Amino acid sequence: MVLALCVVLGVIPLPCPDTIGTMTVEQALHQRRSVRSYKNDSLSLEEVGQLLWAAQGKTASWGGRTAPSAGATYPMELYLIVGRVKGLGNGVYHYLVNGHALELLKQKDVLHELSGAAWGQTVIESAPVSLVLVCDYGRTTGRYSERGRRYVHMEAGHISENVYLCCEDLGMGTVAIGAFSDRQVKLILGIRYNPLYIMPVGHKKERE
Repeated sequence: MVLALCVVLGVIPLPCPDTIGTMTVEQALHQRRSVRSYKNDSLSLEEVGQLLWAAQGKTASWGGRTAPSAGATYPMELYLIVGRVKGLGNGVYHYLVNGHALELLKQKDVLHELSGAAWGQTVIESAPVSLVLVCDYGRTTGRYSERGRRYVHMEAGHISENVYLCCEDLGMGTVAIGAFSDRQVKLILGIRYNPLYIMPVGHKKERE
């Protein structure tokens, strides 16, 4: 009953993340590659929740997260663009760090539009989901002035690597994409934040 009410209100709780995993950090580092070809299947809600937690999950009662942030200013926001996820409708979702949940923002498949905004990179459209990492520079520059922008970009790299390593552990793949129209991505997602990365994710295709 509680879950049903949450879904009606547009908030979807995610399964608790796994903090053990199936491979060592060394194995994940050794196997990590950028992957641009995925199986035509769906992700599970557990896999989606694990990816989001790896990227920006809360790991301490005071607010610490899976990726380091300059001065704990946490300028990042994470969006999930869904095309094929079991138990989750297509659309644009915002990851709620506090509560480890998804907030539905737009109930529409926008992966084709997002692919167009990235100059026609079809890997985005073919993947079951894409993570879009965006930032509010002001959260960090407010403390560190203009140098804070550099710290924000460093943080984006930390988060991206977390996603890569998590994908390896889950038998999936991703690729970090930085070539896109900021303006179009903002319009598609309906956000004011600055997009930094688009990361399509899916199960790896078997090599022929």
